[in-house]
Amino acid sequence: MRPESPVCPSLVAWGNAWLAGHVGLDEAADHVEAAGGPTVAGDVPLRKYLANLRSDGLREFRLALPAPGDPLGLSGPAAFNSAAVDAGEAAIAVLDGRNLGLVPVPDLRGSSYVGVRLEIYDSGPVRHDLPSLSEAERELSEAMRSATDTLSAVEGPAQSRPSAVGHRGGELAPGYPARAHRVSTLATRLAAVVRLADERGLTSGQIAARAAALRELDRAVRRALVAAHHAIFEPLRST
Repeated sequence: MRPESPVCPSLVAWGNAWLAGHVGLDEAADHVEAAGGPTVAGDVPLRKYLANLRSDGLREFRLALPAPGDPLGLSGPAAFNSAAVDAGEAAIAVLDGRNLGLVPVPDLRGSSYVGVRLEIYDSGPVRHDLPSLSEAERELSEAMRSATDTLSAVEGPAQSRPSAVGHRGGELAPGYPARAHRVSTLATRLAAVVRLADERGLTSGQIAARAAALRELDRAVRRALVAAHHAIFEPLRST
């Protein structure tokens, strides 16, 4: 996931809260645009596009946080998967009878306007092999312990050790269970650790060990964030 532009996590969290009646459309759109700036889908302003989707049978949003070799949350087609992997994130709008994939790209106009354009793709069906919140939380805890052990054994300059600061995008919307808020916040803090890890002053063996640990932690972080953003549905689907 590109931490500087957490548009899709915000769209999924606040879009689902809006669809569930916990917030209004304006509040949801405001939070999405606070994450990335003024947002359009194609050439349509975000608020209008969301309203149009709901009229067309929008039921929910799903989050994809893929990485090369790990298409987490994606089910094709190839054009959508490729764009989502390049962006590191995508949202899937689930409508009656079809799904749409939304991939953010920078929207630059002139010298001062900076916003987000959601490119629109056809999307495959919702994947049902994604982890539940409890599964993802357990995987995250295990990956965090393993990474801590590995990174603690790597001897490098003290200043090269990562610090979990400057995180963004982990906030969920009203209507999500408290456990989902907790998992999302922890996962986002750990994502900062992965981003800020510094290899200066390490040997090649230490670099390899650190890289392996951080890859596993990154995978667990992305799975936890996806599960947390889908947790608003779990109480409904467990009854």
